[in-house]
Amino acid sequence: MTRREGAVVTGLGLVSPLGRKPAEVFDALNAGRSGLTAVPEGHAAHGWLPAAGIAPAVDGREVLPPTETRCVDRFVLLALAAADDALADAGLVVGRDADPHRTAVVLATGGGGLETFEQQSHRRLERGRPGVSPYLLPGMLSNMATARIAIKHGIRGYSSAVVTACAAGAQAVAEGLRLIRSGDADVVVCGGTESSLHPTIAAAFTNARALAQGWDDPEQASRPFDTRRNGFVLGEGSAVLVLERADHADARGAAGYADVIGWGASTDAHHPTMPRPDGSGAADAMRSALANAGLAPGDIDYVNAHGTGTKLGDVAETAALHAVFGAHPPAVSSTKGATGHLLGAAGALEAVVTALAVARGTLPPTLNLTDPDPACDLDHVRGGARSAPVRAALSNAFAFGGHNLSLILGPASTRAAK
Repeated sequence: MTRREGAVVTGLGLVSPLGRKPAEVFDALNAGRSGLTAVPEGHAAHGWLPAAGIAPAVDGREVLPPTETRCVDRFVLLALAAADDALADAGLVVGRDADPHRTAVVLATGGGGLETFEQQSHRRLERGRPGVSPYLLPGMLSNMATARIAIKHGIRGYSSAVVTACAAGAQAVAEGLRLIRSGDADVVVCGGTESSLHPTIAAAFTNARALAQGWDDPEQASRPFDTRRNGFVLGEGSAVLVLERADHADARGAAGYADVIGWGASTDAHHPTMPRPDGSGAADAMRSALANAGLAPGDIDYVNAHGTGTKLGDVAETAALHAVFGAHPPAVSSTKGATGHLLGAAGALEAVVTALAVARGTLPPTLNLTDPDPACDLDHVRGGARSAPVRAALSNAFAFGGHNLSLILGPASTRAAK
């Protein structure tokens, strides 16, 4: 098969539980460091979550004029910080290096400004209608991360917000590839953002028995594919990628990390929260991604798994990988062992990690995978990073509602490589 033309990744931006600089975050993953902690006193989720992946604070004045920071939810601030860093990393100024009308922005989120909505609901109950801020809607609507990035950077082309739960971040990257392939954009700023570390969301996931429980050391709580796994750890953050046509990047002398060369989507149509036990929906997405990239299963050298650490999810993903790749799938790891699950931003964070794995020829390990579940019989990268050339890599993201999204990345097609 012949690899299809993709979209080159020229910029990366992160605000994650492991830090803000993509290269340092990748080094931390490879070194087996964890970004999970106990929730400190004074944090809104203290006493509600036993462990969490807490992103660094972003001062609103870092990303917005002081007069515009009122009632802007944290998910917007995280997105702006990551987008600013990604565009700076790409060396791209919209209007100077790219036509504003040929530049697009697609940002994903699972819940949008839920914390702001909850706070304003309390104020309404306490003070009635006068207690509700007039800035509520522009502060918390799910499209506001997209809108704020467009406003700040003068992006005049296509814009959209993706809200397919935990598949949303990856779907935003897929949308970026689609826009570039279709000729509708030269540059796409895409990714995901999430800020869900507050009591109501924590209570909901706890009552659903989805979160890891019973771990004295929070760094041990997230255990994808491990026999002792008992749920995921909630995280927050933002991840943004700048995608470009390769000839557009070459014309301005920009280097690429990797190319996004394929995507595939499917729907389980099975259950609101549980995956199909045989993983058939996830397998459909992976097969579609391979076809979209013009690749065969044997061309994939690494899989960044969705791998949340839930009993059912990890087994279903294992079944899907065997259905697509046969008895001996490629090397697999889940970086959620170190970062927790960033919900709507997870797929974008993992796309960043996968791009760096392709660029460096280094496969990050799954943290806390000390005793692999026999039902998850895969070639796990564990105990340390693995050096290996990567011709192509697959990144999976699956979600409540049965949404499945797979991305494929390969080496950068620009003349210069990062």
